Amino acid sequence: MASGSGARARRRQPDGGSLAPLLAVCSGYFMVILDVTAVNVAAPVLGRDLGASLTAVQWVANGYTLTFAALLLTGGALGDRLGNRRVFCTGVVVFSAASLACALAPDVVVLTAARMLEGVGAALIVPGSLALLQQVYRSPDERSRAFGLWGSMAGIAASAGPLVGGLLVTTVGWRWVFFVNLPVGALCIALTLRRVPPSPGNPGRSVDWPAQCALVALVALLTTALNEAGRLGWTAPLVLTAAALCPVAGALFVLRERLARSPVLPLPLLASRPLAGGTVIGLLFNFAFYGMVFTASLYFQHARGLSALRTGLALFPAVAMSMFASALSGRLARRTGHRPLVVTGMLLGAAGLAGWAAAGARPEYALLVLPMMATGFGTSFALTGATSTVMAAAPEARAGTASALFNTSRQIGSAAGVALGGSLLVSAADFTEGVRLSMAAGAAAYLTAAGLALVCLPRPAARQAGD
Repeated sequence: MASGSGARARRRQPDGGSLAPLLAVCSGYFMVILDVTAVNVAAPVLGRDLGASLTAVQWVANGYTLTFAALLLTGGALGDRLGNRRVFCTGVVVFSAASLACALAPDVVVLTAARMLEGVGAALIVPGSLALLQQVYRSPDERSRAFGLWGSMAGIAASAGPLVGGLLVTTVGWRWVFFVNLPVGALCIALTLRRVPPSPGNPGRSVDWPAQCALVALVALLTTALNEAGRLGWTAPLVLTAAALCPVAGALFVLRERLARSPVLPLPLLASRPLAGGTVIGLLFNFAFYGMVFTASLYFQHARGLSALRTGLALFPAVAMSMFASALSGRLARRTGHRPLVVTGMLLGAAGLAGWAAAGARPEYALLVLPMMATGFGTSFALTGATSTVMAAAPEARAGTASALFNTSRQIGSAAGVALGGSLLVSAADFTEGVRLSMAAGAAAYLTAAGLALVCLPRPAARQAGD
């Protein structure tokens, strides 16, 4: 019976005109992003409930992004090898099981370990989500629209996360932030198996485990250095050693990829300026945006004494703009190309965080609304263009790898933003000064991303000629 249904699935053709495959794939991506922002709001409460320090709370957030970032390339390689739909569904199952373990965790150590397992599931979900959209939606216009809606789903999840997290924490407790993933995961599996055709695989492609180990070491060392700097100080031996070993791990990764017969990241892909530039832009805007969300969540609850629910409402101007900015960007891109939209988005993000940093030590909340709106809108406005640029620059056979590379860089940026923001809060002269320093660092990252977009992303005329 299973083989018969598999044969029927193989005969089913991808339906690029239907929204059903998009909704199926995006429900898994929704779950991954919802978890990030919901946990950020719940972090202070779960820290108090479990008797955890600020550094331990940072590890709850970054244990997830560490494994997520470190294993994304392997997730992409497994998708190319085994078929993206199979790996995507496996990731949803792993993520859901890990969410249950998080909800039942008795202490912060078990919670951090379960969060790391959630990251493993997310690393299988995200590369497959983009690769499946590329598989189903074949024309450039359909793909641009699909990627725009994919980015909008991230915006909806990001905007719902603080509100859902705050509401759950205030009413039934922080553990329900994880329980809520279970019905979403079940819906995602049902929709994907029913509405997304199986993906072709390449059984001859192997997974480059030595390179994967080097990448895990790189992300773990970077996260450790930034996380522990706040607790131990920036000149502590552990911090300095971890920072010094980061370039060593990076060099070992590059060396292995040069020598491997089946590299997890074929280095010639990075010769494409749009692909390499779009990847770094993704790292920078995630660094700035998620560093802001984490730092602002702690600021509103610790410095202003807001509840988790009121913190979610306070953050809403930043994340709500994400709900339509990506869709708007996807529509405009067909007329303007992606480059001007990415540049505009990054400049808006820079203006937003610079406005927060300049607002003073204890600004009125009204003065923070426009900066947060500019940051949220600018980040999502640029996401569609950066995503489409990276995916368009990759060969069809390497769609999973390109998606994994882009999202690896974004998650490394998220981990670094959360870690640096938390460390600045601990090490600064006072809490509000740490917040302003974190916002200034995010503004600098946005400005750097805008400059890279001008240099690396193709001009509209070049894009049209390429089409």
